[in-house]
Amino acid sequence: MIPKVLLSFLLLNLPALHASGDASRGTLKISTKINTTGFSNLVDKDRARAHALTQLHHLRERTTTSSGTSRRSLSAMNAAVFYTAEIGVGTPPTYHTLLIDTGSSNTWVGATTQYSPTNSSIDTGGIVTVPYGSGAFSGTEWLDTVTLTPDLVIQHQSIGVAHWTVGIEDFDGILGLGPVDLTMGTVSNALEVPTVTDNLYNQRTISQEVLGVFFSPASESSNNGELMFGGYDSSVTTSSVNYVPLTTTFPASEFWGIDQSISYGSTTILSSTAGIVDTGTTFILIATDAFQRYQSLTGATLDSTSGLLTITSSQYANLQTLSFNIGGTSYDLIPNAQIWPRSLNYIIGGTPGSIYLVVNDIGFPDGLAFDFINGYTFLERFYSIFDTSRQRFGIANMIYTNSNTN
Repeated sequence: MIPKVLLSFLLLNLPALHASGDASRGTLKISTKINTTGFSNLVDKDRARAHALTQLHHLRERTTTSSGTSRRSLSAMNAAVFYTAEIGVGTPPTYHTLLIDTGSSNTWVGATTQYSPTNSSIDTGGIVTVPYGSGAFSGTEWLDTVTLTPDLVIQHQSIGVAHWTVGIEDFDGILGLGPVDLTMGTVSNALEVPTVTDNLYNQRTISQEVLGVFFSPASESSNNGELMFGGYDSSVTTSSVNYVPLTTTFPASEFWGIDQSISYGSTTILSSTAGIVDTGTTFILIATDAFQRYQSLTGATLDSTSGLLTITSSQYANLQTLSFNIGGTSYDLIPNAQIWPRSLNYIIGGTPGSIYLVVNDIGFPDGLAFDFINGYTFLERFYSIFDTSRQRFGIANMIYTNSNTN
């Protein structure tokens, strides 16, 4: 057996397959949906998601299925800004609006649009059950043709067809982009099921099992993004890509977990530790003691309505850079990147023109579980690459890294 440290080194140093003209890649356009249903405290939603995810650490949440395996998938949805894609299922395809989620791995449909079997549909007889931090779905498993784009078509993809859902609104299901281990035990007659990225690679539609994610800030006029399967889009990056191995620290190792430290100005507020990168979390959540240091250094006060820190205009003028050290490279959130878009204050129950910070308390001290979650407000500033083939995470500056649109 190859030692894990040596294996990580070998995987990280394989020759890069990225090339701008590579035909074995494909881009899926995704759209932004702003949640206007009146959530007044999105921090509570994020914190509930974080606690649900870390139940893997405290409770192991092992639910035995009829096959004797155990389910370990927990997730939830970003409560403020949804990224969705139109995904076709069947032959000919019926299109469903699915939520993009790197914190879960099952793909399923049927919450709002009925699934209609076609000639390509196969009922496996399996029962699918996936809980989320603020909801759940249960239904039956089918194998079917899934069309992401005309060039990204998957044969015999496992699809959950919802018979029952709770807490699922504004979209028809989920496109699960997390690690395949998170599907373990979710289907009654299978140990685990291949994800869409697994099958794209296994069916040789893409040459490497890599997902590039580009989000544009919600405050942008054209606030859309893209998923690139099989590589990354160098046209939107403004620096070289820095790759780091996925963390081996549990429970972050169950997800897209990395090691990083965080500094505010010249002061370290969180020493090097493990956490996760997650599209389903709205804010940047950090361990309680790190959050308290951040609050003290910024002079911010806690707003009871939104649950966010708020600062004055003069404090904003003196706000320092928040730096994330990932693999020896610093990724900097400029002051504007640390604040919630003022044009969207109504979503958080905020006061027009007030300034709210997007860094918040994860709800437990460092060393207990995850020490951070780099959520949407982090990912909208950096290009991220989820590389299953080499078990690594890539990050680069991109065109919105230094944007002042908030």
